[in-house]
Amino acid sequence: MKKTIFTTLSLLFVLSVCVSAKVTVEDEDYYKKFRDKDITLSVFNWGEYISDGSEGSLDVIKEFEEISGIKVVYSNFETNEDLYAKMSASKNNPQYDIIIPSDYMISRMINEGMLEKLNFKNIPNITMIDDKYRYPDFDPKGEYSVPYTWGTVGIIYNTKYVDEEDIGSWDLMWNKKYAGNILMFQNSRDAYGIALKMLGYSLNSTNRDEIEEATDLLKQQRSVNQAYVMDQTFDKMEDESAYIAAYYAGDCLTMMENNENLAFYYPKEGFNVFIDSACIPKGAKNKEAAEAFINFLCETEIAKANCEYISYFTPHTEAAKDIEFDERIYPTDEQLGKAESYIALPDNINSLYDSSWIEVRSSLDISEMVIVGIILGLALSVLIMLTILRRTKKGKINY
Repeated sequence: MKKTIFTTLSLLFVLSVCVSAKVTVEDEDYYKKFRDKDITLSVFNWGEYISDGSEGSLDVIKEFEEISGIKVVYSNFETNEDLYAKMSASKNNPQYDIIIPSDYMISRMINEGMLEKLNFKNIPNITMIDDKYRYPDFDPKGEYSVPYTWGTVGIIYNTKYVDEEDIGSWDLMWNKKYAGNILMFQNSRDAYGIALKMLGYSLNSTNRDEIEEATDLLKQQRSVNQAYVMDQTFDKMEDESAYIAAYYAGDCLTMMENNENLAFYYPKEGFNVFIDSACIPKGAKNKEAAEAFINFLCETEIAKANCEYISYFTPHTEAAKDIEFDERIYPTDEQLGKAESYIALPDNINSLYDSSWIEVRSSLDISEMVIVGIILGLALSVLIMLTILRRTKKGKINY
């Protein structure tokens, strides 16, 4: 997984090796054909989700630019929903050549005609991807996506503040003992997935009663929740301004390396297992070059570097052989038996989740209502006093 360097000497050694190393690719001429064509690719990916040269890691984008002559403009999104909103706003003229969404969002984009079918003649390294990830439910023919990583969701917690008898279930996210120190996902699909699993339902539920029950449960969670977050989870858990968070296992490992008091577990009710895949938006200007970039991500050395840096699991058959996965986050077969992947839902159910999530985020519990009432009461009192003063002063002036 992502390496931790303990001494200055070893860090300098690793850096010198990485700087001088030459990335080995299957067919260097394949990439060279793009040189001197003045091509720029725009890549839209999750935050901290590619090996970038820091901490002695391989700089994947730099290596691709050097071997292909293609310039890469790289930017990040925080949630699948943020990605979808950006893509929807520019359907006819996409801003990006490559995006890396998660399973259920890929399915939604396929259904809405937002993705290009891939030409796998331009992605010969597709043969390196394990078939069990290659043809997932969200893209059963494997026409629109190339698996980049796979991962899981669980709970990270601080052993200094959280009692051992409280861990094991999703109910830790509702435990009043830790009120104000719990972090919940900012995106609706993960938040609802947790609530539905907590209730014993499928995280792909289309049952309106179950969704309403999950909505009520998420409203209750507001009273103990510090914030709805995504990447902010790193800082809050590492500096101990929060004690408990639901998050992606790979990122949790990174946090655990930065704070020895952090630990991780998979809730007994079950959890989400996901696949993030590289896709090309419909109408992308540089499709062939984008396919070359996707092919580069499937180079064995590159797949291994990415996996080791971001601490997620790789679908790449050869890269996986060379990596020792950390047992603290790598799920057992028994745990995976309780895991569930997100699938695309009908439009009317997606709308129900969206409106229910707005209801959750805008709802106030009783204590919040009391505080808001007091503030409004004080503000009204001040306003009345100011009005009286203004009228009194005006009367004196007139007099």
